[in-house]
This record gives sequence, structure tokens and C-alpha cells, in this order.
Amino acid sequence: MQLSPSAHVDTFARDHLPPPGEWPRLTFGLPGLDYPDRLNCGAELLDGTLGRLGGDRRAFTGDGVDWTYEELRAHVDRIAHVLTDDLGVLPGNRVLLRGPTTPWLAACWLAVMKAGAVAVTVLAAHRPQELRTLCDLARVDHALCDARALDDLVKADVPGLRVTAYGGEGPDDLLRRAAHHPDRYEAVPTAADDVALIAFTSGTTGRPKGCAHFHRDVLAIADTFSAHVLRPREDDLFAGSPPLGFTFGLGGLVVFPLRAGAAAVLEQWNGPGQMLEAVRRHRISVLFTAPTAYRGMLDRLGTPGTPGTGGTGGTGGTDGDGGEGATDGDGQPYDVSSLRRCVSAGENLPEGTWHAWHERTGLKLIDGIGATEMLHIFVSAADDAIRPGRTGVPVPGFEARVVAADRVTPVPDGEPGLLAVRGPVGCRYLADERQREYVHDGWNLTGDTYVREPDGYFRYVARADDMIISAGYNIAGPEVENALLRHPDVLEAAVVGRPDARRGQSVVAHVVLRDGTPRGSETADRLREFTAAELTPYKCPREIVFADSLPRTPTGKLQRFRLRADGAAPGAAPGPAC
Repeated sequence: MQLSPSAHVDTFARDHLPPPGEWPRLTFGLPGLDYPDRLNCGAELLDGTLGRLGGDRRAFTGDGVDWTYEELRAHVDRIAHVLTDDLGVLPGNRVLLRGPTTPWLAACWLAVMKAGAVAVTVLAAHRPQELRTLCDLARVDHALCDARALDDLVKADVPGLRVTAYGGEGPDDLLRRAAHHPDRYEAVPTAADDVALIAFTSGTTGRPKGCAHFHRDVLAIADTFSAHVLRPREDDLFAGSPPLGFTFGLGGLVVFPLRAGAAAVLEQWNGPGQMLEAVRRHRISVLFTAPTAYRGMLDRLGTPGTPGTGGTGGTGGTDGDGGEGATDGDGQPYDVSSLRRCVSAGENLPEGTWHAWHERTGLKLIDGIGATEMLHIFVSAADDAIRPGRTGVPVPGFEARVVAADRVTPVPDGEPGLLAVRGPVGCRYLADERQREYVHDGWNLTGDTYVREPDGYFRYVARADDMIISAGYNIAGPEVENALLRHPDVLEAAVVGRPDARRGQSVVAHVVLRDGTPRGSETADRLREFTAAELTPYKCPREIVFADSLPRTPTGKLQRFRLRADGAAPGAAPGPAC
């Protein structure tokens, strides 16, 4: 594919893109995706929106600040001046961004965009060795780091890395420097296909890959999923648990609200209780989080059908109230009546969780599958188009199909195969031979096993490497997990295969029980009996491992590879086949 002339002085990112023959086929047929050759996504999201709608509307709140769009632009432009005037950041230099979710972190990201540099988004939870690896892979030159998250970055001891803290007391603090600079900055006229960010996969397989995304890609996810499925309003207030170092969070909490002229609460939450308290306190209307968090919030909400205390409520065009039930630490009710849209992604949404959330709140969860390689969600559905238990249909602007093991031949509807997707964004690994595994014949192969139903809806089966083959049967771990999650004593469940000399693999369930439920053979027997009534007997777990928690990435994704590596840990309760 022919690329536009680059505005980058430092051409590392473009030089390390995959060879053109290994790219996915990109499609721009949807109206609104015809971007100009010169495009800076930071300028478009901030200056462009401010020019259309005015600067006196609220933009970001959280961590002690509350900014209008005009105030946000002033902070962003001053930081951009520090980057280029004081720190010598050149267009194309990689700038690592690290810190908890705050308006200042989002402002730093926008400043990096306007300065024409490349943002390397990482998590505040990354440890020193992980940070050193990511910096090495992306050849990071500079870092902007929240003073509260500085220690591990310093311990990483990355050669040649220039670290600038923000939010601290030092004389060289980024924000102190910024105060002395003009509040207007002329954005670098980057090419639409200049690399804007490098996002690393979250480590569910233990080995991160750097995904390069262009300036036009950042706008494309807003002009597809957000514009056509989420359909935000200017008066919406976005919030969520995914960190900005995770593309699910970057899109949902920064890109989508700014593109719509809406506002966002940017705070770091610890657990579903804090999330519910924030929804009540801020009157949040659009929420992004993972299925695990929705299940955790359900435990804290009242009984189904309890009315809320006002607000719009009811995703999907309904005017039903949200739920109100238990109280938070201040004795205030957990009132979710302000919620209008709830998006679930990051892992498969169990059908039971969808129904429980709807019964408890009147809200229809918008399920979706996305990938770091694709930047955001590409299969989803909203409102009356939702089919619980189905992920949805291709987001406008995308195509999807299910292919056989040869990665080319489409399989008939109703049969499982590999999910293949293409659209205006696609996988470009940074100098990684695994590009040839992810992209085949112009399609992105996400690593998920799916079924396309006759009505065109896509139903999740499992990650392709999570399929368990036992005695000749194919068993999808998530199907067994969903059955276990329907038992009232089960809080979380993860099902993996363990090598078995006779069967090839046996089904092992790792289960987190609700408080007060005793561990032991009697509980394991009850869970097996329950599962036997829900599933074909060969799918039932032969072993049940009781755990205090399940291994997850900092973004909340389940790390099944760690469970497979551990085998049957202490606490396993073996038993006969169901």
C-alpha cells in the first residue's frame, strides 16, 4: 500500500511497519471515512470539536479538576510546547505515557498527538521489567509519567529514556514548565497514515505485541462504532474502568466523548462499589467496563424492578428507570438511573449476566468484541437489535466472516470457525513475525472461534486456543463457564483443559465461590450436578479447583494460559464424569 509523505522526522515507526504484502485490506466505503491526506487526530478531536460546538462546554472532570473544552485546549497546547520547545521532542519520537486515569493523562496524550509524536500507551500497573521490555520494543525516547507512578519507571532503568513527571512538586515538573508557555499551539500537519500510537497487547498469552495505529484510525473508531452503534449525545457524561493505556479505555473515555462534543469522568476506580458510587455522584450516562465488573455491580444493587430516583435510564430507546438498592459507604443508595448506555467488552459477556443486568436496571448491555490490533470494537449491536448471547453483527464500516482452519474458506452458517474481520482499521504489528499469523488473505484473524447464525448474528464460542479436545469432543471453555456462573454460589469461573493420557485433555474448572460458601467435595458435587443439568455430560468438569481469585491482566482479561500452566492446583476436587 502506498503511504502518504510523512511529517515524521524520526521515521522509526513507519520503518518498522509490516511489509505491504502482509497488511490487511482496508475498506473506507462508509460515508464519513473519507479522510484528507493531512490529518492530526489530536487537533481534530480537540480544536475541530471546539470550533464546531464552542469551548464553554465541559470536557473532562476528575482527580480534582473540572475543565471546559477551552481550558482543556489551553492545557494541551502548553504541554505540547513543553514537549517540542523544552524537551526537544521531534515528530515521530516515541513518548511513553504512564499514570492512573486522570484528565492530565488524557491531556498529555492529546499533546503528544498535536506535537506529531507517537504515543506509547502503557498501564500504571506495568512492573519495571515489563516497562523496560516495552520501551525497548518501541525504542521509546521520552516518557511523561504521573508522579504517583514514577517509582517503577525509574526502577526500569531504560537506557537513554528521558522521564518528565507531572503532578509532583519538583521544579522541572511538566505542569510547572507548561505554566510558562503560550496556550496556543499549531499542531504538526501529520499525514493521515502517520503512526499516532503504539498500543501493546495486554498479555493474555504472556508475550506482548506492539500494534501501530494511524491518525485516521483514531477517528475511524469514533466514526464507526461510536457514531453508528453507541450513538452518543453532546450532553452525555462518559466514564468507565478500563485504563487509558488499554485501547478500550482510550476510545471509550477520550476519543468517543471528544468526537461527540460530550464530557468524561476520568478517575481511577477500585472495584464495583467505587464504580457504582461514581455513577451516582457524577450522574454518569455512558459506562464502559468488562463483564466481570457488571457481575460485581449486580451483587451490590437491589432487587429487580426497584425504581431509580430519576434520570433517563433504559438503554435502547426505552424510558425505564435504572435500579436502586443497596447503599455505599456513605449510606447513599446505589442509584444507576442516570445511565443511558452501558458497553461491555474485553471478554465474552455471558448471556446470564446480560439478563440479570437488564432485570435489575432496565438497561440493555451493548456487547462488543474488539482487539488491540483493531483498536476498538468491530462486532456489536445496540437497542432492539441486541440478541442476548450473541455478540452482534459487523459494525457499520466493517465486514466479518467465519472461516475454516485453512484461514480462507468460509464455513456454513451454524458451524464454528475462525472469526475474520476487515474494515477501515487493521493489524500492523511493529516488526513482529506474528503479523503473518494475524493477517491472512487481507483479513484480520482475531484468534476467536465464532459461529455465524443464519440471521447474520455472530455468536462467540471460545478463543481458538481455549478449545478443549477431550476424547474426540470439542468443548468450548466459555460455554462451561457460563453454565457454572448460573449457579448461585459461583462468583467467577474459568475452564481450561489439562493434559490427560487417556482422553487427550480433561476439563478443569477454576471457581471463585461467593462469601460464606464452603469449599470441599460436597460443593464440588453440587456444581457438577448443576452443570450436568445444563450441558451435555461430556462437557462437565472432571475437576473443580476452588480459588480465592482468578489470574487477570491489569485490564481485567482472564489469563487462562496461567491456569493451563498451573495444572490442577491444590484445592482441586476430582470426581467422576457427569
